[in-house]
Amino acid sequence: MTPIQYCYEKVKTSKSNFIWAFYFISQDRRDALISLYAFCREIDDIVDETLELEVATAKINWWKAEINRLFHETPQHPVTKSLLKFIHIYELNEAYFIEMLDGMEMDLKFNRYENFKQLQLYCYRVAGVVGILSVKILGFKNQATLKYAHDLGIALQLTNIIRDVGEDARKNRIYIPLDELKEFSVSEDEILKFKESNHLSNLMFHQIARAEVFYKNAYQKLPKEDINPQIPGLIMGKIYETLLLEIKRDKPEQTLNHKVFLPPFRKVLVILACFFKNKFYALSN
Repeated sequence: MTPIQYCYEKVKTSKSNFIWAFYFISQDRRDALISLYAFCREIDDIVDETLELEVATAKINWWKAEINRLFHETPQHPVTKSLLKFIHIYELNEAYFIEMLDGMEMDLKFNRYENFKQLQLYCYRVAGVVGILSVKILGFKNQATLKYAHDLGIALQLTNIIRDVGEDARKNRIYIPLDELKEFSVSEDEILKFKESNHLSNLMFHQIARAEVFYKNAYQKLPKEDINPQIPGLIMGKIYETLLLEIKRDKPEQTLNHKVFLPPFRKVLVILACFFKNKFYALSN
């Protein structure tokens, strides 16, 4: 199995929504994005599957050393071997890969966040940075597009947090800021025991409103000249934004006990609508 074949298998088995956006780009850019997301899956799996803190920390440190080897052109892992070609073509910075690993370390060190400032740093590291690297791979002319990527990445991660409140609670993780739990009169114990309430509903609507602001800001920051190459990212944004609206439409506190999914046909409709809308807008005027 070649390094790029390994990456495709890694992403395929993850059943990620990101796969839906890969059909609208050239083979070379697709291979680069697949390699990037395979890297994301590798380091995510450390947190998700490694129970011993010391072992997980050692794995993160190994990947930090591997990123150093990658940028010295001596990678050992199939994912980094696949990335080697693309870090030069698309000018992918080493610091961004280290930021992602720092985000994984935050998951090892913290299972609570005191306020949104702390949470936003986590969201930037695990998702905003991925958005920025994706923008570089897809291509852009205007530096403002990097700000779009930053905000869209955070919006996607906030949506994941909202969707996965119950799943995270089962792992003794609460990503909703603790000061906001206090503000809305929701205790940690209520979340950990999956108790739905009006207070929790209000708290979740607050989280949804914040994510909506990040989506809105992201789309507003994307310059028109970069819409066409960034359509894959816009598609991903619309899939997750539609998921967020589904959660909002139902009782959002139910995410404690029920994980919301979009069926494939809904995703196809969202993809087609987003593709044709943005293609038309990019070509107009």
